[in-house]
Amino acid sequence: MSKSICVFCGARVGNNAAFEQAARDLGDILAKNAWRLVYGAGDVGLMGAVADSAQASGAATFGVIPEHLMQKEVGKRDLDRFIVTDDMHSRKKLMFINSDAVVLLPGGAGSLDEFFEVLTWAQLGLHSRPIVVANIEGYWQPMLTMVDHLIASGFADASLRNLFCVAQTVDEIETVLRSALNTANQ
Repeated sequence: MSKSICVFCGARVGNNAAFEQAARDLGDILAKNAWRLVYGAGDVGLMGAVADSAQASGAATFGVIPEHLMQKEVGKRDLDRFIVTDDMHSRKKLMFINSDAVVLLPGGAGSLDEFFEVLTWAQLGLHSRPIVVANIEGYWQPMLTMVDHLIASGFADASLRNLFCVAQTVDEIETVLRSALNTANQ
């Protein structure tokens, strides 16, 4: 059975063209590996870019969006699977339980919320799925510094850093996912 990759990312494209290009390249990579895209079902920003690219390249798609964001994030109804939830928590839960790995592309507060929730679940031993931070053009460096600060300040064990991988490029994301997902199959 093919694997599903949950992608957390922005409902905006940001102000660096490399972010949108990374989203499009990731969509291509998902299709190339026959991995299904699981994401927030938006048709705007990096969400729309990764979904459009994944679809154009032949990847299966699974989107989950809360009712209150249908207009703002322009719910992408032409996905293979499209689910509308009552709230954000249900959205995150459905995305996560329907995936084998998580990739964090550039994004805003929502992306941070999604990342830290799945990271916390990993820290608590609730899952061992691969989590990949796509540090495109150094975008997530301040967050990574904050994680190091949490550890240095005694609020987390150093093992927290081992619960996710950092990739600087989409090619690195593919390498990490291939390795992690193949290891999980053994």
